[in-house]
Formats: sequence, structure tokens, C-alpha cells
Amino acid sequence: MKILCLFVIAVLLAGCAGDAETSEVEGAEMETSPSVDKSDPRWKQRLKKPELMTFKQGERYYWDMETNVGKISFRLLTETAPMHATSTIYLTELGFYDDIVFHRVITGFMAQGGDPTGTGRGGPGYTYDGEFGGGVSHDSAGLLSMANAGPGTDGSQFFITFVPTQYLNGKHTIFGRMVSGEETLKALEKRGSMSGRPTAPLKIVRATIRKELGL
Repeated sequence: MKILCLFVIAVLLAGCAGDAETSEVEGAEMETSPSVDKSDPRWKQRLKKPELMTFKQGERYYWDMETNVGKISFRLLTETAPMHATSTIYLTELGFYDDIVFHRVITGFMAQGGDPTGTGRGGPGYTYDGEFGGGVSHDSAGLLSMANAGPGTDGSQFFITFVPTQYLNGKHTIFGRMVSGEETLKALEKRGSMSGRPTAPLKIVRATIRKELGL
């Protein structure tokens, strides 16, 4: 069954990271990188669920995404969505998100990607539960939220909001906030349509994880 979300209106989000010591995360440090046979053409659909990471106080994790229309970065919400942050870090370190398309982009709503098949029906080979609460709400543009086909079906497909979508609260887990890339967000929306089919190819060229230690 195709993973679907719903629709609504506009406002853009920007944030700041603050003063910090920055480093790129290495797979060995995260204890979430198993050996994967990447010679298997379907390896992205046959992964094992990672163990929940332990996030230390003061550590901030950022998901940096280079797309074919620009760069955009999100701070992962490790406090309120630790499993979603864990999965995103795990998949990113494996190179899962590299060259994956945004298969569904609805003008005035959101851009959806993260499906290794590019059809809206695929996932990483595992699922997990939504994480709600903590005062987090779909109250602005630039939010990173998890697509699903119902409770317990979260995986790798995510969407980035173009507008507030409060009616999705309690249904889709918010696991990141945009901290830079407003122009890229606009470029993604510009190539969307009311049907959801992008008017031009949109894809993630490369995704990386960055960790900062707050001073």
C-alpha cells in the first residue's frame, strides 16, 4: 500500500546551531554499522533494525543533505525521537540515502523521499513505532517528519514540510528541524505539483551526519 500523508498552507523555518565543536560522525563510533553486502542490488531493502543509540547530553546531531537543487541541513531531535534519529544516522552512515529520489512533492504541502525503490512502497527491511510527545508539533515549514502506512510502520521514508501541518500531529513523528537551506526548500517546492509528481527530477546526491558538542 502506497505510503501517503495529507495537505495544507505556508511559513518557513530557520534555526541556528550555536557555538560548538564540530566533527563528522564515523560508523565505528555509533555502534550501528553492521557488515552489509552492497553487491546485492536490493541491499537497501534488506537491512536489520539498528540498536537504539545512547545520546549524551550536550551532543547535537545534524543531517546534512546535498540534493540536486541545493543543500539543506536538519538538527535531529534525539531527545524526543531517539529511535528515528538512530535509524537516520544508521542508514546515512551506510550510504542508504545517497542517490535516492524525492518521489512525491506536493506544492503547498511537503516533499517526500527515502524510498529505495522510488515508488512510495519501499523501505529498509525493518519498521518501528512512532515517537510522540515532548511538545513537538507540525507548526512550521522545514520540519522533518516520518511517513508511514499506519502505526508501527515507520522506516526510511520521510517528508519535509513546506507549511504547518498540525493535523498530522500524533500520526507522523517529527524527528528533525531545518537549520539551513531555505532556498533549497523553496527549490524543492517549486518542482512539485498538486498531484505529487515532481515536474523535474529531484534526488539526494549525498547525505552525511555531523555531530557537534555544545560548549
